[in-house]
Amino acid sequence: MNSLVQPMVKTGLKLACATLIATLIVSLGVKGTVMAQTPATVPAPASKAADPARILVKVDGATITEADLALAAEDLGGGPEAQNREALIGYMIDLRMGAKAALDNKAGDSEDFKRRMAHQRDKLLLEDYLATEAHKAVNPAAIAKLYDETIKSLPPEQEVRARHILVETEDQAKAVLERLNKGEDFAKLSAELSKDPGSGPQGGDLGWFTKERMVPEFAEAAFKLEPGKLSVPVKTQFGWHVLKVEEKRAHQPPKLEDVRDQIAQYLERKAQQDIILGLRAKAKIERLDQPAAEKEAPKKP
Repeated sequence: MNSLVQPMVKTGLKLACATLIATLIVSLGVKGTVMAQTPATVPAPASKAADPARILVKVDGATITEADLALAAEDLGGGPEAQNREALIGYMIDLRMGAKAALDNKAGDSEDFKRRMAHQRDKLLLEDYLATEAHKAVNPAAIAKLYDETIKSLPPEQEVRARHILVETEDQAKAVLERLNKGEDFAKLSAELSKDPGSGPQGGDLGWFTKERMVPEFAEAAFKLEPGKLSVPVKTQFGWHVLKVEEKRAHQPPKLEDVRDQIAQYLERKAQQDIILGLRAKAKIERLDQPAAEKEAPKKP
């Protein structure tokens, strides 16, 4: 697709996946407001897979292990690949030296430092707990079950495979239609005349699409046509189109394997949300920063 038509047509699988996941998200209902406040899906820390016993460097007696390097990669948002390895080791050396200097200067004794340490500890504990517990909710049976339930809930939808020839003016579109009605080949005319460099060389073929994936004027014309028929000139923001519908069929949902990863992410995020909701339900939460709710005035008899 090119810049003229790209906003009209999205990748079929990508949109189908997006539709499926959107359906899953909608099923959360009002709980989505809670999900937005909870941490994003927490992956299992890469540091757990690294060897904590393999010492790489010693800095004034303090060790730096393979697991430390993995933690540094997480901290910096990268991976311990070969091209980053020296930078990560340098980072850890500086960290060890700097931390020792700070301790010697009693930087860790301030109340502010202790508060920040406590906050980071709570954050890491929550992340580790959510990652561990939510991971239990993701398994092949749960993924397949949610996929089947969601597919059944999707409304039936039609899709069309069509070709088009895009020109600049209505008169040009009428001239194209006249040539087509005289028997000229649509694909050859598209290659010759279409201003769409993406589909033009392909005979104007736009592939399969559902109605919402096109601009309204184009979609309305395409879905009204019967296979093999030509449209009258259709004006859109891109210019003037002459369409030919090749086929129609029921829209095919994405295969399980194509959306397995997205469903797994959804299940993990949903499990994290449920954990937070459960903890909130059990906890005694007192908001001292808010005024107490005014007692309802007694009703007059």
